[in-house]
Amino acid sequence: MPEKPVRKPVKKGVLKRILTMMFSFYPKLLPITIVCIIFSSIAASIPDIYIQKVIKVITDTMETGGTWQSASEKIIPMMLFLIVLYLISTVAITAYSQLMATITQGTLNKMRQSMFKGMQNLPVRYFDTHKHGDIMSYYTNDIDALRQLISQGLPNLLRAGTIVIAVFLIMLSYSFWLTLLVIVGVIFMMLVTKVMGGGSAKYFLRQQKSIGDAEGYIQEIMNGQKVVKVFCHESQAQKDFDEINEQLCHDSYRANAYANTLGPVIMNIGNILYVLVAVLGGVMVLNHVKNYSLSGAILDVSIVLAFLNMTKQFTGNLNQVTQQINAIVMALAGAERIFDLMDQEPETDDGYVQLVNAEISESGEITETDAYTGKWAWKHPHQADGTVTYTQLQGDVRMSEVDFAYEEGKTVLHDVSVYAKPGQKIAFVGATGAGKTTITNLINRFYDIADGKIRYDGININKIRKSDLRRSLGLVLQETNLFTGTVMENIRYGKLEATDQECIDAAKLAGADDFISRLPNGYDTMLTGNGANLSQGQRQLIAIARAAVANPPVMILDEATSSIDTRTEAIVSAGMDKLMAGRTVFVIAHRLSTVRNSDLIMVLDHGKVIEKGNHDELITQKGQYYQLYTGAFELE
Repeated sequence: MPEKPVRKPVKKGVLKRILTMMFSFYPKLLPITIVCIIFSSIAASIPDIYIQKVIKVITDTMETGGTWQSASEKIIPMMLFLIVLYLISTVAITAYSQLMATITQGTLNKMRQSMFKGMQNLPVRYFDTHKHGDIMSYYTNDIDALRQLISQGLPNLLRAGTIVIAVFLIMLSYSFWLTLLVIVGVIFMMLVTKVMGGGSAKYFLRQQKSIGDAEGYIQEIMNGQKVVKVFCHESQAQKDFDEINEQLCHDSYRANAYANTLGPVIMNIGNILYVLVAVLGGVMVLNHVKNYSLSGAILDVSIVLAFLNMTKQFTGNLNQVTQQINAIVMALAGAERIFDLMDQEPETDDGYVQLVNAEISESGEITETDAYTGKWAWKHPHQADGTVTYTQLQGDVRMSEVDFAYEEGKTVLHDVSVYAKPGQKIAFVGATGAGKTTITNLINRFYDIADGKIRYDGININKIRKSDLRRSLGLVLQETNLFTGTVMENIRYGKLEATDQECIDAAKLAGADDFISRLPNGYDTMLTGNGANLSQGQRQLIAIARAAVANPPVMILDEATSSIDTRTEAIVSAGMDKLMAGRTVFVIAHRLSTVRNSDLIMVLDHGKVIEKGNHDELITQKGQYYQLYTGAFELE
C-alpha cells in the first residue's frame, strides 16, 4: 500500500520569484500584456450593463405604448458601442496571446540557461549524491509544469480575477440584497475549494517528486541494461519499478481525483446559486421590496435578468480560478525544485594563482606572453606586498599527511603522503575502496582535504584557481564518456583549439588511429549514445587520445587500460610510454604488469599507505605487494 503523503507546503516566495524573473526578463512586454488581459476582461464584463439597459428600454417602451422606432434610437447606439468594444477586445486578446507565447518561451529559455550554467559550477559531490534521472526531471517535467503556469495559469487567473472583481462591483451597483446572496454562495464555494483543493495540492506536490524518482530509476536501469540481462535481473527490476510506478500512480490518481471532482461540484453550486438568485429576485420584484444599491437603482425585471447573467459569469470565472489552483500548485512545486537546483551552492574557488603562457630564457627568467609557446608558468600575485612572481610549471606534486572523509566520521584517507617529482611515474595499488581514486580526486580538487597539505610546484593547490589547476592535469578514467559528435570532435574535447593534425597525432600516440581509419567515415564518423557503436576498448583509446591532445605536464590514469585486451594494451603501452615521457604520471591499476616500471609504487589498504618503493624494492620486502605480484594474495 503506498505510503500516506506528508503535507509539505510550497515555500513562500516562489510565485513572487517567478513574477520577479518575468518582469526582469521582459520589463516592457509584460506590463503591456497585463494591460491587454485586464482590458479584455473588463470588456467581457461591460455587456451585462448594456443588457440591463436594453431590457429597461424595451420594458419602458412597452409600458408607454411606444414603437420599435423610438426604442431603436436608444438601443442601436448601445449595440454599436458593444460591437466596437468586442472588436478592440479581440485585438487585445490576440495581442496578449502572442505576447504570452514570446514571454513564456523566452522565460523558460533563460531559466534553462541559468539552470545549466549553475549546474556546470556545482561540485562533483552534488552529482555523486543525486540521481541523474531526477536532475533530468528538472529540465523536463518541472519546466513543463512551469510552462503551463506562465502560459495558461497566470493569464487565466488574472483574466478570471479581473472579471470577478468587475462583475462584483456591477452587482453592488444594482442590488445589495442579491449581491449578499451571491457572496454567501461564494463563501460556500471557497470552503469546498479549500477542503478539496487542499487534498489535491498535497498530492500534486507528491506527484512531482514521484515523477523524478521514476525517471531516475528508468535511466539507471537503461544505463545498466546489460548487467540486468546478464544476471537475469529483469523480474526484480520490474518489481522495483512497479513499486515506484505504483506510488506515482497513487499520487497522480489522488491528485486528479480531487481536481476532477472540484470543477463539477463548484459548477453545480453555481447552478444552485443561479436558481436562488432568480427566485429571490422574482420575489423581491413581485413584493416591491425596497432595493439598496450603489447607483440607487429600483429593482425590476431588467436588473434581475442582468443579475442572473452576472451570477453565471461570476461563478463561472470563480470556478476558473479554482481550476487554476491545482495547475498553479503543481507548477509551484516544480518551480521550487528548479529554484532548489539554481540555489545550490556553486563550487567554491578561492584560488588566485593563474596558469599562463610563458617564455623561459636560457638563464631561467620567466616572462608571461599571450602567444602559445608550449611552456607554462604559475602566475602568483602576492597580496601582502602586491608583487607578482612566476614559477615554471613542472609537475611537482606533493601530498603531506592528508586526511579526508566523504562523510563526517567515515575517514577514507588517513595520514597519506605522496611525493611525485617532475617526470616520475607514481603507481597506486590496493583493493577496491583502499582510497586510490580518492587521491586523484583530491589532486583535481573535486573534493577538498580535511587536513594536511597538497602542493603543486611548491604552491598550495588551494591557492591555485581550479580551472587553471585542472587545465594542467590530464585525466583518463576507467569509465569513458564520449559525447554526441564526430570522433575528431571527441578527441578535440581535450583541447578545443587543437588542429586536425594534432588530434590525429594524439590518436596515433594512443594507438587509436588504426581502428579510427577503418571506421565508415574515419575521423568524421558520428558517435552517439556514449559511443555505443564502438567497443569498450575503442572508446577507451579515444579517451586516451583526448587526454594526449591536451598535452598536460601531469597525467592521471585511473584504470585507463582496464577495458583493453592484452594485445591492444601492448600497442597502447608503447604510445603511453611516449605520452608519459617527461611528465609526472599517477597510475591506478589492477594489472600489476602496467605499474612494474613505475618510479614509485604505493600500496594502500583502508586509506593508509602500508608499503612504498619501486618494483624491485617491494619484491625484496616480500610484503603485500610481493604476495599480490606472485598471486599469493588477491586484490579483492
